[in-house]
Amino acid sequence: MVKTAKRPSGKSAIIHDQKLVRGNGGELHQIAGDDNAVLTTAQGGLVSDDQNSLRIGERGPTVLEDFHFREKIFHFDHERIPERVVHARGYGAHGYFETYDSLAKYTRADIFQRAGEKTPAFVRFSTVAGSKGSFDLARDVRGFAVKLYTKEGNWDIVGNNIPVFFIQDAIKFPDMVHAVKEEPDRAFPQAQSAHDNFWDFISLTPESMHMIMWVMSDRAIPRSFRFMEGFGVHTFRFLNAKDESTFVKFHWKPKLGLQSVVWNEAVKINGADPDFHRRDLWQAIQSGNFPEWELRVQLFDQAFADSFAFDVLDPTKIIPEEELEPIPVGRLVLDRMPDNFFAETEQVAFMTQNVPPGVDFSNDPLLQGRNFSYLDTQLKRLGSANFTHIPINAPKCPFHHFQQDGHMAMRNPVGRANYQPNSFGEGPRESPQRGFRSFADAEEGQKVRLRAESFADHYSQARQFFNSQTPPEQRHIAMALTFELSKVETPVIRERMVSHLLNIDEGLGVTVAGKLGIQEMPKPADAAVVPRDDLEPSPALSIIENGPDSFAGRKVGVLVSSGTDAALLKKLQSAIEKEGATIEVVAPKVGGVEAGDGSWIEARHMIDGGPSVLFDAIAVLLSEEGADRLARESAARDFVADAFAHLKFIAFVQSSSPLFVKAGVATDADEGLISLDGVSGINTFVQSCRRLRLWGREPAVKL
Repeated sequence: MVKTAKRPSGKSAIIHDQKLVRGNGGELHQIAGDDNAVLTTAQGGLVSDDQNSLRIGERGPTVLEDFHFREKIFHFDHERIPERVVHARGYGAHGYFETYDSLAKYTRADIFQRAGEKTPAFVRFSTVAGSKGSFDLARDVRGFAVKLYTKEGNWDIVGNNIPVFFIQDAIKFPDMVHAVKEEPDRAFPQAQSAHDNFWDFISLTPESMHMIMWVMSDRAIPRSFRFMEGFGVHTFRFLNAKDESTFVKFHWKPKLGLQSVVWNEAVKINGADPDFHRRDLWQAIQSGNFPEWELRVQLFDQAFADSFAFDVLDPTKIIPEEELEPIPVGRLVLDRMPDNFFAETEQVAFMTQNVPPGVDFSNDPLLQGRNFSYLDTQLKRLGSANFTHIPINAPKCPFHHFQQDGHMAMRNPVGRANYQPNSFGEGPRESPQRGFRSFADAEEGQKVRLRAESFADHYSQARQFFNSQTPPEQRHIAMALTFELSKVETPVIRERMVSHLLNIDEGLGVTVAGKLGIQEMPKPADAAVVPRDDLEPSPALSIIENGPDSFAGRKVGVLVSSGTDAALLKKLQSAIEKEGATIEVVAPKVGGVEAGDGSWIEARHMIDGGPSVLFDAIAVLLSEEGADRLARESAARDFVADAFAHLKFIAFVQSSSPLFVKAGVATDADEGLISLDGVSGINTFVQSCRRLRLWGREPAVKL
């Protein structure tokens, strides 16, 4: 009996102004009609489904014969030279990974066999959408790619600072990136998603809604690489010595806690220091304050996967940490900057396919596509199949193979036999015992372009994420959506997005619609699966709920003038450094000022080049004469006004009052302004700074 492959369900879906066809997994299909050309391959072949790659069964692995997917990804990978297509702007550092305890029960990967063993590592952080010359604090996902030089070969955990992604199938990756990049007819905006093409694509791709909540949150504007999480995104497998499989998801947790900036602050940082994140990482490592993350893993078996509310192969979903607690397994420390940026950070090549024996892939369709794409793109970007000869990409363990010649070959096999098998006794041989083995998963099914129905819930976890945020964080999401959509020139796209927001949180949708001036509220978008309202909030998803318990690793900007009390400055510096933080002095001139006792105070910044957005808190230690003079300078007034508007803690001496008056900030406005004139002032200021921001001030300043 001949079986016929399934096709899209044919059920219509109304997304505000657009009538589409709903697929089996809830994805949307735009079907060619009389007014549309039929999509083809570059060879002119007609395409039946541009939303799903070809796989064995609806939840099975992607098959290599999918010529449409391969051509689409192949062409996409070769669109840029030599800059990375995505993650072009990056910054990296060397370090090591230290294993806590043996994980032999779960995996035979050598890196997890011995407690205390250190493995060399290289990490590259990046933005996604912008070019190499863009700025650090764009609202964007941050790449968090880790290369571990294990004794069994390189292992690349190629992740992001957000645990989900925009799309469920890699075949849509070119479309997603095309949409977020600058629009092709006008070549702007750069490193921004606030434009029509991006939101048009997103509004027609409901699987993106969970990711959109993350990207519109403060996760997309981190204060520092050192203060953000990293995630492997996908579900992988561990395989032990008996080839028993355990599913695993990877989480990097920063030792210094989570912290982001607010949007108005991010905009001003980009103007004051476009290299803000780069400079922060450089200064931290060069000063010996080595950033550190703990690797935690979520481990689960097939029974858990079967009982979990969502499909563990869906890269737009998470497993809440409260439902499956991540287990600490090691720590990552960055302690050395590259000797040369281009040779190392720019030429490093990360590939999801790089895994050691004992780690294996799942059938996540996005991961399956990345395994093809990341190898292919290195050939275009680095110019040769011999990119592993570049030192930053070369394994640090012994390696032996018969690959030879080609552009820029730095080493070739030695001897007569450059093939295997051979009878000369030369060269390496395969090892069934020690080599990589895939999990022997039983796969069966028709070859179909079909998404699993278990992928079809697009709104429930987006709702859970929003409900897990604190009130300030929810306000920031609404503000970000309003800003982004206000830049969209096509009204119907704005309305279409609001129709999705109504499925996530009605109040959020109404708020954004009101701020956009939408007079007639659209109906909620048709949902493939009715959004659930029974998912418990997950505190682990909130930045504010997972901040640090100290001010360590942060920075205080101290504004001084001629006549400043040098003894008070010294006491403040001592207290801040004891907390594990640093101070940087800002003065009218970069050379410094003469203190009240005749000593000289060196300055790191002049007031015009050291705005308060560069610091986590500020102290204003001016003499009366200095305050009167600086009160006439806009940069000095902004130093105080911006710190107040950005909810930072502010220490001051009474003689600085004239500047506060001109800046429009009352020194008794709230608990976040702390006088240093009293005996306990410095201690109170340091303790307050541990909170990072005074969120209770936000409604008053209306950022």
